[in-house]
Amino acid sequence: MSGMLEIDVITIFPGMLKGFLEESMLKRAQARGAVQVRVINLRDFAAGKHQVTDDRPFGGGPGMVMKPEPLFAAVESVRRPESRVIMMTPQGRTFSQGEAEQLAHASHLVFVCGHYEGIDERVRLALATDELSIGDYVLTNGVLPAAVVIDATVRLLPGVLGAGDLATKEESFSSGILEHPQYTRPPEFRGMKVPEVLLSGNHLEIGRWRRAQAELRTVAKRPDLLNRGDHDPEND
Repeated sequence: MSGMLEIDVITIFPGMLKGFLEESMLKRAQARGAVQVRVINLRDFAAGKHQVTDDRPFGGGPGMVMKPEPLFAAVESVRRPESRVIMMTPQGRTFSQGEAEQLAHASHLVFVCGHYEGIDERVRLALATDELSIGDYVLTNGVLPAAVVIDATVRLLPGVLGAGDLATKEESFSSGILEHPQYTRPPEFRGMKVPEVLLSGNHLEIGRWRRAQAELRTVAKRPDLLNRGDHDPEND
């Protein structure tokens, strides 16, 4: 992948992303030119004095539904032929590390963040190229799920973590299993010692220990990962 990843986030609560975009990795990634994130206030595309973005659902029922007109206008103001328009919805496919790796190779992502009871179905039918969920639970709006997807994606862009590809190759899910245990100084703390192999300087043995520990940890904590057929120990 070459060039900068562009991201547009459409929401009626742009302030929720302020701290997220101005701190830590996201701030550095933008400063380095790896990504450009723009937050679009959906109300700027709503008609009328009060810039209303929602209305009662046809057929009755609780809550309010986000109107199609402002969402169509907002998406169409930034959408390009290569854009991936992502709706954050509990009904979407579950987001995973594999999804993050695919999105990291895109050139332009547009996140549509829902609020209230939901989004008019015509937005999904006509605009969305992807529907993603971060888990089987419901939040008050789609901003936080969008932030999760953005974080997981941007950290995979070249140069963002400042350690080449090694920073992301050996972490959980990168090879289909969980990451091995990590230790740092001091070598002993409250009677708990760092495994001797990590202090040995023997990188071949350290690699073997880490692979074995990753396997054991996955069996103990997430055996379902091993049953997916994505992991091949011979390729570690």
